[in-house]
Amino acid sequence: MCISAKKRPRAAPVWAEVAVAAIEINERDAAAKSVGLKLGSITLAALALPGVCVTAAQADTPPESAIVSVKVQGYNDWQPGLDRIKVTAPALYAMAPFAGDWSIESTLVQDSISGASPRWHSSISSASNMRDRRTAADVKLSRYFARATVGLRASTSTEDDYRSNAVALDARFSSADNNTTWMIGAGLTHDRINPVNEIVENEKKRVTDVMIGVTQAWTKNDLVQLNLSHVRGRGYFNDPYKLVDKRPRERDQTIALLRWNHFHEASQTTFRSSYRYYSDTFGIRAHTLQTEWVKPLGDRFTITPSARYYTQRAASFYFDPVYDPVIGEPFPVGRPKLSSADTRLSSFGAITLGAKLDWRIDSKWVADVKYERYEQRSSWRLGGDGSPGLATFKAQIWQLGVTRTF
Repeated sequence: MCISAKKRPRAAPVWAEVAVAAIEINERDAAAKSVGLKLGSITLAALALPGVCVTAAQADTPPESAIVSVKVQGYNDWQPGLDRIKVTAPALYAMAPFAGDWSIESTLVQDSISGASPRWHSSISSASNMRDRRTAADVKLSRYFARATVGLRASTSTEDDYRSNAVALDARFSSADNNTTWMIGAGLTHDRINPVNEIVENEKKRVTDVMIGVTQAWTKNDLVQLNLSHVRGRGYFNDPYKLVDKRPRERDQTIALLRWNHFHEASQTTFRSSYRYYSDTFGIRAHTLQTEWVKPLGDRFTITPSARYYTQRAASFYFDPVYDPVIGEPFPVGRPKLSSADTRLSSFGAITLGAKLDWRIDSKWVADVKYERYEQRSSWRLGGDGSPGLATFKAQIWQLGVTRTF
């Protein structure tokens, strides 16, 4: 196999955005880099809560109450005959208004990862053990105006071999009739990489990203949103824990996200749907379709089933190893300048099914539980078969949470 040290391959955490595991970009809140469970992300559509009709797409208004939320997320994945990664990630989120037109919010996450390193191809019969811990935190300061909101966010994430710091600025502006909201944001991330196998030392990666978006109240019950993002990365993108992994030192990413939320008055239910297109200079092209149905159950409970389909084309320098029972794992044919057998860069499709249950205990307390099941197969790629020789990959994600309003 392609692991040269008993350490998790450094990449975007698959448990954090499992449906887009091959992409090193999560959805951003105003172009800020995600640092874990985004418990404090501002809702981008008024229909996020059931039973709320859309009467405006206005910029955020100052919060009236403070909020404290505690959540625990668990993740584990497996392949045929092998239980792999297990993650436990408790998170604390707090938000408080102050001085009338200001608010401050912060998130603290600490995840513990253990298990076996990935079985990249179905013919591999063993995996290396690894253990890791990550601590991440962010803080955001927001200023509210009559028809605008400006926010400044700083975040940090630390592991044994990886440190990331980021800062982001975003602004939202609403129209005079409050039916349209424009958003613009920019972020800067600086990463430092020091793998435990010491194959490199003090490598760096610098990422800048910008986002523009518009949210429109189409009707009193329909909200439509379009976001466009561009990410420019320079520096070290290799996986230092793989024997054969040489990637470009530049990566530009383009993302288009379209959302539509519809509220059905007769049943008091909300239908949320989205489509995301992704492309990068590695050669990956990806599409994501997602739908959620928010259904109240009486006055205190709400259930939200969801479904998501993801498909991607392989990176231009990804190669499909063909294993020999005697020789073992192969190297790419010839001497290419760039090559990687990381299956997150391969061609595949994936389906995620899940459900969330919210319980409004009283006017101050809300509890929630969420479960998702993910499965990835090369044959599920849209438009034809994906990369050959990939083992079926499955995962499950659960979350328990409680929120208190003050």
